[in-house]
Amino acid sequence: MDEDRCIIHVDFDYFYAQCEEMRSPHYRNKPLCVCVYSERGGDSGAVATANYVAREYGVRSGLSIYRAQKLLNDIDSHFIPVDFDYVSDISERAMGIMEEYADIFEYVGRDEAYLDVTSRTNSSLRVASHIGQQLKMSIRKELGMTCTAGISYNKLLSKMASNYRKPDGLTIIYPDKTQDFLSKISLKDIHGLGKKTLLKLKSLDIHTISDAQKMDIFDMQRIFGRKMGTTLYNSVRGLDDNAVQKRPPNVQYSKIVTLSRDTNNFDELYPVLHTLCETLHGILSERELQYRTVGVQFIHSDMSSSSRSKTMRQHTASLMVLRETATALLREALNRKGIMIRRLGARVSELGEARGQQDIRNYF
Repeated sequence: MDEDRCIIHVDFDYFYAQCEEMRSPHYRNKPLCVCVYSERGGDSGAVATANYVAREYGVRSGLSIYRAQKLLNDIDSHFIPVDFDYVSDISERAMGIMEEYADIFEYVGRDEAYLDVTSRTNSSLRVASHIGQQLKMSIRKELGMTCTAGISYNKLLSKMASNYRKPDGLTIIYPDKTQDFLSKISLKDIHGLGKKTLLKLKSLDIHTISDAQKMDIFDMQRIFGRKMGTTLYNSVRGLDDNAVQKRPPNVQYSKIVTLSRDTNNFDELYPVLHTLCETLHGILSERELQYRTVGVQFIHSDMSSSSRSKTMRQHTASLMVLRETATALLREALNRKGIMIRRLGARVSELGEARGQQDIRNYF
């Protein structure tokens, strides 16, 4: 593993809510929940982001609006819908500021990104920390917002460092201090470990990172599978060889709608999906883009989510290919008995500039 790299992970603090506090300062110092409301009306939906005041009462991202209102009952609080156009504009401005500081810039989402600054720091994490401070100051000056930066020699550690001290923090993890850092956090703080993995570790009487480090790689591969076992073995040691890869914003477009009722009936879902495909195709046509990957997204009755995707051999701008691929993915998902869908979405990714018409037979 290359310990000479210098990578910064930047994560905005309570991004959607902070955007709204910047636009409407009267929201500050009171619980604020920025929500994605269901098209079913009323208070159906979920909290996208809660500010830190609301979090003191137990409100978290993903919590149902109904539950959040119960937690904030009799408290002067605010519940508002996400203004996606507004937060996307703020995000675009923030990404533009960050990209100026990077040798290689990797967009992750509206509120986070990785920056490889190895060349401009001459592989010095101490110099990288100065860049991190300058970046944070620039964002505060230009946008009036705070963000947290994590700095280390690989992506995994920089990501965990940015989660370590929030809000408005900056944490550096040097190679010789990796184990010290890992001793301060818990297994659930290891980026990429899901609930199922954590429950499995608990069933094996593994409760701490130190416990997990005592397992050899062969046992981990036997229990979790070769790929996941290897990833887990490396993660609890802070090992990660993934490079920061240039990835600008808008690497994908997606649309999702709430159905009038939960269903797994193909005849009901098919026309909804085709409308979503037409909408996405219109966006791509307007921007003169092609896609290579098509995805279908599902939010189930219990609010869990799943998705399926297919990648073509080359890019295409064809509406017909988009429809047919999405339809096949839908049929494949519905073959699972008992699946009930509450929200249905479609996604296109791996985008590229359109370069004229090509034979659709070459795409699969």
